[in-house]
Amino acid sequence: MLSCRELVDLVTEYFEGTMPVEERLRFERHLAICPPCRGYMTQMRETLRLAGELREESLDPDLRSALLHTFADWRRSDGP
Repeated sequence: MLSCRELVDLVTEYFEGTMPVEERLRFERHLAICPPCRGYMTQMRETLRLAGELREESLDPDLRSALLHTFADWRRSDGP
C-alpha cells in the first residue's frame, strides 16, 4: 500500500504520465480510499490549471524577483 507521503512524492510523475503501470495502480488505489489525498489531488489539478494561465509579463516585477529568489534558495537547500 502506498502512503500519503509517497503519493505526494509521486504526484508529478502521475500528472506527467511517466509513472509505471504498477505504481500508477498503487497510486490510484490509495486515492480511492484516502479522502485527504483526493483533496490534495483536486488542489494540485487546480494549481496546474491556474499556473498554465500565468505569463511572465503578467507578474509584478517585485513579485517576479521574490519568486526567483525563493526558488534559488530552495534549489540551494535541496542540494547534495
